[in-house]
Amino acid sequence: MRIFVPRDAAARALGADAVAEAVAVEARRRDIPVEIVRNGTRGMIWLEPLVEVETAAGRTAFGPVREADVAGLFDADFGSHPLALGPVEEIPFFAKQTRLTFARCGLIDPLSLEEYEAHGGLAGLRRALTMDAAGIVAEVTESGLRGRGGAGFPTGIKWNTVLGARAEQKYIVCNADEGDSGTFADRMIMEGDPFSLIEGMAIAGLGVGATKGYVYLRSEYPDAIEVMQAAILVAREAGVLGGSVLGSGRAFDMEVRVGAGAYICGEETSLLNSLEGKRGVVRAKPPLPALEGLFGRPTVVNNVISLATVPVIFEKGASHYRDFGLGRSRGTIPIQIAGNVRYGGLFETAFGMTLGKLVEEIGGGTASGRPVRAVQVGGPLGAYFPVEKFDTPFGYEEFDGQGGLIGHAGIVVFDDTVDMLRMARFAMEFCAVESCGKCTPCRIGSVRGIETIDRIGRGDAAAIEILTDLCETMKEGSLCALGGFAPYPVMSALQHFPEDFTTSHKEAAE
Repeated sequence: MRIFVPRDAAARALGADAVAEAVAVEARRRDIPVEIVRNGTRGMIWLEPLVEVETAAGRTAFGPVREADVAGLFDADFGSHPLALGPVEEIPFFAKQTRLTFARCGLIDPLSLEEYEAHGGLAGLRRALTMDAAGIVAEVTESGLRGRGGAGFPTGIKWNTVLGARAEQKYIVCNADEGDSGTFADRMIMEGDPFSLIEGMAIAGLGVGATKGYVYLRSEYPDAIEVMQAAILVAREAGVLGGSVLGSGRAFDMEVRVGAGAYICGEETSLLNSLEGKRGVVRAKPPLPALEGLFGRPTVVNNVISLATVPVIFEKGASHYRDFGLGRSRGTIPIQIAGNVRYGGLFETAFGMTLGKLVEEIGGGTASGRPVRAVQVGGPLGAYFPVEKFDTPFGYEEFDGQGGLIGHAGIVVFDDTVDMLRMARFAMEFCAVESCGKCTPCRIGSVRGIETIDRIGRGDAAAIEILTDLCETMKEGSLCALGGFAPYPVMSALQHFPEDFTTSHKEAAE
């Protein structure tokens, strides 16, 4: 009997280790041969720890399972039980998804290269090895893949720039410094399907002529660090990495580098400085990292999900991937649903689903049962969307047209008790704390922003005009997106929830 108990960090935080140990103890006590597989999470966090049992009819799920529930599951022979959820693929939250990037996450043993291959892994890399570098880049360009880290820049254009650059050494850098609130997709894929990232980086290396890669991983993700390092060793021993990738004679190797917990190092040039052992501060552009990146060499810097999606494109074909989505937003997007929400987790779907459907139908509305008032999309620097804008389709241009941004595709839900003036103040405070200090609009503007919002909170209505002007200065004058995007949550809160910025609101709150 194979029993799957996730070793994903979210599942472990909810007691998965104790459940796995209880399963082992109970199986020994009953003399039942059991193989416990510590898989990744399926992404339905409200059901964690989600225990799955392999049967002739497929995988049956039980959850959320606590340590005290394990004996009862054995008594029921993992059949009819109050925690029984049926086949995993038929759980409504899961069944409504289009899983491409996350197809294997939660399905396989993360460190079994054999299981990875059995579920389509390495097929993309093997196909890429039959192509020349220009053909590889053309395939990515044709797929319409855009950066999943926030900016939404076309991946193929970035790769083509590095391909055309002349240098003895080029690099692939994976930005795994996932610091946005309400986001966890990068961590999920690294802990649940690390070989997809390794394969994607190897394909990228073949495509642009890079022989060395780095995964810049935040220190706050110890489980992901452990799994990625172990997976790299497995891949190297199997010949997937090294001097001759899968015996092709073409080289690519990689390693993990751990950051020290600075949010600003999620910005690509700060990340590169940190990788070089320098202070994590933003570099002025140009030159672009694609031409002068890590150690001054041409460098591809892509997000985890961007790179982990590349194997899908090469396995299925660019046209297959491009057929999903809408407008210029092609393929699927892993949306992370968090905050005051009933069904929090990761939902991978083609671009185009409306924000309202994601929050109300997929997320199930608020966990508190109160009405939804606002949803922040795109991390702590994303805009707040009111219910009136819930018909906005999930797409880069569509969100931009509504004064928002998709960012890393995290959405955080708030009910009608939220104070939007306080949320606006938090955005400025966050920017002030996390600023690298290099440019004046971000370094000084964020501090003045806090002071100005406090003036508004004390009833100084004239300060609203000052705040608006300050936000415009930060947006247009900041060196990077930290200062440039901080105005999004502030101005969206002011625009859509003006009543929270009045003296009468303050008096009512008191």
